[in-house]
Amino acid sequence: MYRVFVASLSALLLTLQLVHSPVSAQSSETAEAGEFFGAIQTTHPDWFKESFLEFEEDIDEAAEQGKRLVLYFHQDGCPYCNLLVEHNFKNPDILDTMQANFDLVAINMWGDREVVQVGGRPFTEKTLASALNVDFTPTLLFFSENRKVVFRLDGYRPPEEFTHILDYVSGRLENEFTYSEYLASTGRTDTSSPLGEAGWPMAGLTDLSRAGTRPLAVLFEEPDCEPCNLLHHKTFKDESAAPILEQFNIVRYNRWSDDRVVRPDGTPSTVRQWALDLGLGFTPAIVLYDTRGNKVIALDAMFKTFHVLGAFEYVASGAHEHEPSFQRYLSERAEHIRATGQDVDIWRY
Repeated sequence: MYRVFVASLSALLLTLQLVHSPVSAQSSETAEAGEFFGAIQTTHPDWFKESFLEFEEDIDEAAEQGKRLVLYFHQDGCPYCNLLVEHNFKNPDILDTMQANFDLVAINMWGDREVVQVGGRPFTEKTLASALNVDFTPTLLFFSENRKVVFRLDGYRPPEEFTHILDYVSGRLENEFTYSEYLASTGRTDTSSPLGEAGWPMAGLTDLSRAGTRPLAVLFEEPDCEPCNLLHHKTFKDESAAPILEQFNIVRYNRWSDDRVVRPDGTPSTVRQWALDLGLGFTPAIVLYDTRGNKVIALDAMFKTFHVLGAFEYVASGAHEHEPSFQRYLSERAEHIRATGQDVDIWRY
């Protein structure tokens, strides 16, 4: 997913010492570089819109056909992008909905093509991605007819979840509900069944404004959630996980629960309202806070082990304070691990 970008990193980045990095102490001067696995190239389908990359014109052209514009940020080798294209967009129902209701324009987050953003401001693809804080690929921005972003999807969602998003945006429901409220209206509000077994000790905290000197990880889950089970019994059981996870206070909640909590900023709330205010749409959603109670990053989509543990380490190491781009951090992390002779596989649980 990062082969092109990783290859361009300077020698300085190869010697970057990530705090608590789960790599061996073998010197990078003597180790043969590890392999990089998991990148998957993707051919975009011919129904994607061929655009002059002037987005106000694209929005107006879509509106004339009763459609809405979608900007799709991708990068070379991105396996999550491949899953979106090969799994979601080849689903007949999703394909019909996309073609009937949306014009989709593909943007390479590291690309150099010139684009004209809404408002007339010029960018390149990569400077636009940076200005919009695109940390994950795929990232999809759905625009309304009045040139506003009405939904933003950061990361990959499986077909059932993706269909909910398409129904919400194509139905023009943003003036009636937030997306989280829309999900609640579909009946996905099980608060009586227990969550699955945790794969790491959970802190028994309800006042998260007093989480202590450690950063905080908040897991929003649901009963009978297979991705939640994979998080706990694959990612959290990975041999590299323990040195990273032990730096955090980790709590988990049923996202639909009316249990009372105090948020990291001191706001009294229910879990359900907190999840709604965060705009979460996927379970498990992982929201990471620094030791001052500031939200650093949210994983609200499907992510495998390299990306999940990378996000935890991004916060624990303090790297987020000097490297605002999570993608760049992941590339640095991959090269640092490979420089010690270990392989990196971004596509395994």
